[in-house]
Amino acid sequence: MNCIETKGLTYRFSSKDIILNDLNIQVPEGSIYGFLGPNGAGKTTTLRLILGLLKNQSGTIHLYNEELQNNRIHILSKVGSLIESPSLYGHLTAYENLMVLQKIYRCPVNRIPEVLKLVGLENTGSKKARKFSLGMKQRLSIAIALLHNPSLLILDEPTNGLDPYGILEIRELLKKLNRENGITIVISSHLLSEIEKLVTHLGIINHGKLLFQGTLDELTNLQKRSSFVALDTSENEKTVSFLNAMQVEAELFDGKVRIDLQTKEKMASINRQLIEVGIDVSEISISKNDLEALFMNLINKA
Repeated sequence: MNCIETKGLTYRFSSKDIILNDLNIQVPEGSIYGFLGPNGAGKTTTLRLILGLLKNQSGTIHLYNEELQNNRIHILSKVGSLIESPSLYGHLTAYENLMVLQKIYRCPVNRIPEVLKLVGLENTGSKKARKFSLGMKQRLSIAIALLHNPSLLILDEPTNGLDPYGILEIRELLKKLNRENGITIVISSHLLSEIEKLVTHLGIINHGKLLFQGTLDELTNLQKRSSFVALDTSENEKTVSFLNAMQVEAELFDGKVRIDLQTKEKMASINRQLIEVGIDVSEISISKNDLEALFMNLINKA
């Protein structure tokens, strides 16, 4: 079952300024869904529409097979969210911040220490939130989102501005929430290397259009993910022209020449012929496409 499903979702600020264009998203229940796209692609607008923070203009939004427009309060009681920067009371402790929301959510008081332990903030005591590190503030915001025991967590750039250790903490926390608590997580991010280590499913958006949706394996298959050979030569542009003339498909990529994986004998022949025409080869290495390369390939094609 999909816990989020949108059909024909379209949003515009004006007749010429289309932010989302016929967006069809499917988030499987129990997944960690990475929502990727360049700045201005429409990620935050999509998440705001799903949370009812923006008025839907066209298309439908269903959460747990219920239409959001007609069941907003009931549906959102199952959803926790963190959109953009954390909203905390700096003069209150972690526990006191959660007490404020506990009264609003009307959940049991004993839920507060539970979520503080869940996010690793159970020992912050009387320390005020304004003295928290950015990573601690992010974890406290996630604790607030978890307070009412949601089954779906929607996070917009939760690792934005964190140092490598803080990013690792949030990543491991989200994995734990998904694995041990069965929480479905939707996370938007521009940190592709982190997303690759975290998600089970992906949605890639650009200029308001969904370019890809599915598992990471499906993306790599779609993009014909395979090993390739990277060459660094004294004249890379000349190398590309020379190889293409030899019927070896070559292109410039990340400052090097990229060709499909060849046999050892074929690579030895290519190396020898390059040297014979006066092109020095300083590096031959085998590389694999990572999520960043696949992502950029999709965006550039679009």
